[in-house]
Amino acid sequence: MEKFPLKGSREAAAEGNSYITAYQTVMKKSNGHTNGAGGDGDLDGTFRDHPLAQHTKLTTSLTAAGTDDEDMIDITPRSSPGDVIGGGGGGGSSSGYHRETATESDTERDFGHSGGNGGGNHHNQRTMHQHVPTHSAFGDPMDGALSFYGSSDVQDDIPGIGQYEDFHTIDWQRDIARDRMRHRYIVKKRQDSLWDLIKGSIDAGSGWLCVLLVGIAAGCVAGMVDIGASWMSDLKHGICPPAFWFNREQCCYPAKQSVFEEGNCSTWKTWPEIFGLDRNGTGPYIVAYIWYVLWALLFASLSASLVRMFAPYACGSGIPEIKTILSGFIIRGYLGKWTLLIKSVGLMLSVSAGLTLGKEGPMVHIASCIGNIFSHVFPKYGRNEAKKREILSAAAAAGVSVAFGAPIGGVLFSLEEVSYYFPLKTLWRSFFCALIAAFVLRSLTPFGNEHSVLFFVEYNKPWIFFELIPFVFLGIMGGVIGTFFIKANLWWCRYRKFSKLGQYPVMEVLFVTLVTAIICYPNPFTRMNMNELIFLLVSKCSPGDVTNPLCDYKRMNITSGNSFIEVTEPGPGVYSSIWLLMLTFILKLALTIFTFGMKVPAGLFIPSLLLGAIMGRIVGIGVEQFAYSYPNIWFFTGECADSNLITPGLYAVVGAAAVLGGVTRMTVSLVVIMFELTGGVRYIVPLMAAAMASKWVGDALGRQGIYDAHIALNGYPFLDSKEEFAHTTLAADVMQPKRNETLNVITQDSMTVDDVENLLKETEHNGYPVVVSRENQYLVGFVLRRDLNLAIGNAKRLIEGISSSSIVLFTSSQPIQNLGPQPLKLKKILDMAPITVTDQTPMETVVDMFRKLGLRQTLVTHNGRLLGVITKKDVLRHVKQMDNEDPNTVLFN
Repeated sequence: MEKFPLKGSREAAAEGNSYITAYQTVMKKSNGHTNGAGGDGDLDGTFRDHPLAQHTKLTTSLTAAGTDDEDMIDITPRSSPGDVIGGGGGGGSSSGYHRETATESDTERDFGHSGGNGGGNHHNQRTMHQHVPTHSAFGDPMDGALSFYGSSDVQDDIPGIGQYEDFHTIDWQRDIARDRMRHRYIVKKRQDSLWDLIKGSIDAGSGWLCVLLVGIAAGCVAGMVDIGASWMSDLKHGICPPAFWFNREQCCYPAKQSVFEEGNCSTWKTWPEIFGLDRNGTGPYIVAYIWYVLWALLFASLSASLVRMFAPYACGSGIPEIKTILSGFIIRGYLGKWTLLIKSVGLMLSVSAGLTLGKEGPMVHIASCIGNIFSHVFPKYGRNEAKKREILSAAAAAGVSVAFGAPIGGVLFSLEEVSYYFPLKTLWRSFFCALIAAFVLRSLTPFGNEHSVLFFVEYNKPWIFFELIPFVFLGIMGGVIGTFFIKANLWWCRYRKFSKLGQYPVMEVLFVTLVTAIICYPNPFTRMNMNELIFLLVSKCSPGDVTNPLCDYKRMNITSGNSFIEVTEPGPGVYSSIWLLMLTFILKLALTIFTFGMKVPAGLFIPSLLLGAIMGRIVGIGVEQFAYSYPNIWFFTGECADSNLITPGLYAVVGAAAVLGGVTRMTVSLVVIMFELTGGVRYIVPLMAAAMASKWVGDALGRQGIYDAHIALNGYPFLDSKEEFAHTTLAADVMQPKRNETLNVITQDSMTVDDVENLLKETEHNGYPVVVSRENQYLVGFVLRRDLNLAIGNAKRLIEGISSSSIVLFTSSQPIQNLGPQPLKLKKILDMAPITVTDQTPMETVVDMFRKLGLRQTLVTHNGRLLGVITKKDVLRHVKQMDNEDPNTVLFN
């Protein structure tokens, strides 16, 4: 996303606004991880060179113009949710804050002005729309603190309190606990009145309603993408004059041609025919070649330009970022409405351009955007980041469901590959969401057949035991090819990232498109759509099939004992097709390496399936001819009783699964997707054998799949639950600060507002431990930096008597002698039950806690005294350091 300016409009400013705070925090920091303790808010200076940081740089100009907004969000008491009470302690006008509505996502919103210039000077915070949390008020009016809406309801809103900054990690335990408190409150209120009972019932069913809407929307969007991509792909070859909006198959349908055959459809006109030339010949070939290249360049330039101008996050596959977001990371804008729109349109354009990419991976990103947007319709999910990820997991399942027409495989894909937190109720909702999405897509019939899957095939011959040997061989080759692709693609992506090439993303897209179109057109296998080629490779050959060159066989009967066996001898068409397929394999592998990672929407599933299908078909033809040449070998005796049982199309299916497994390292979900994809349920065992062989070989040659490798390349804070930590270090070796360094803490009753503000100015930590005193550093709790900023800023505006010399109290008791100004009580923003470990806790245990509990940070103690803090970023750096990798590649919190 380097050098991608956002669109110069109100919507761009809204989307860019959420990045400013994170970017400013980074820009003012000079020494990386400073001494002291805090949350995972310690950003490295290396963050500046990351694509996400490059994106945030460009947004600062949209809001750098001076405004009259106060530095902190204006939190004003209300007598009712609909009334805004003006006023404030600092003079000037004050307007009510902008509450997030159901139509706003947490990623893109307009500027919310607080108005006025009261409230004193606060530091390093721009006025932004904040999440509206479900958090209790952090003050009691009887104690001189703040109260909001005049109620102690658990659902009372405190704008900004308890929410997360961009590029930060969420606290799973806190968010889940908040939801439990909210649920207990609703259950308790059900007994009060009929209306409360109805509200409780609506709340209980909101999750199912949300995934229902997500499934319907995902099915509709996928249908439009499939139909649009099919029409534009055919537009490169010709047009349907009677109805230009028809694709080639629809145009030829009145002639009873479900599959277009060259020269056999009078209603479809190729571009040479449009210009008055014949369909065949040297001149028409050159004209068709030129139009093919021009259309490809047009589609690719439109796709790259839309991504560059409107939604930089719409490029790529999206699955690495979805995995990171589902693990608890915040990336504002990645699942917004502009990303959804541009990703959908750009995906149609990039697929239609003939680039070596697929639309299946990006469909997961598109469905997740839909899930994020609909989650804001239901405050239960929109205001709680942990609960929102339950909807996103279901949406990811719907994305795979509509991409392949494989709802069960989509659920397993979400469980195995992308989801981090997957409780049983999320499994049920994911199944329901994938079911609805597949049903809606089936109603639209974008695949053009009576089946809801992408490559439906029917093999009526069983596989024999001997074939497990070539099936396992395909799995081994799939692991080798997948590992080679991962290493080559990572090398190219690193070169792109750290060279001048990354500064010209649109030019790179156009150059790759030009090369792809020029070298792919002469070969009929590379010229056709990849979905069509895969279907051609996995199809079985039937007698009289003359349209498929792979089925150019001479059929004959031979005598074996007392029976006749039908065998097939390949003709010249099969041999020429094998050479063309070998060339196609080399070209597609090379082009996929350079294409995946460009600044256009690009998936990896279909190219991987194509490579595997080519390899499998060639191996299948070889095994078939081996059976033809040696029909009386002992392992064929009794198996081939009446016909040749070898089906090359089955080998193409197994090979496709093997390469896709080698690239992604999927196993269970891969097998289910493949038999749903093809309808070949009886071939589960060959698919399982190939998938396991592929994974074993891939893991032996390289630990990471393509998505995990790109997560590591981008420096996202992702702790893979599948990896084990086998080192013998202790918590004391990882905590910050070290034993001989200063620990930055807040005392419970001896620091003034000015002391706390100075601490916030001098440090960049995301949170601070609260202790009894500096001399007696026994732990009291943990407070977030964001909550401190909001609480102090609004207390100064709204409470009379609060000044810089006011004592900040995190206890309920009043100080013994309080002759100064009124104290500020902030106990209600204090987490009094932070997760703690001792300094002698093995890091293996600490890493497991971070993985399984979803921790943001843990405090380290010794005999009850606070020693330091371990953040998720500290754990990631330590893991990389122990694995002899560069710990500074972890760029985010």
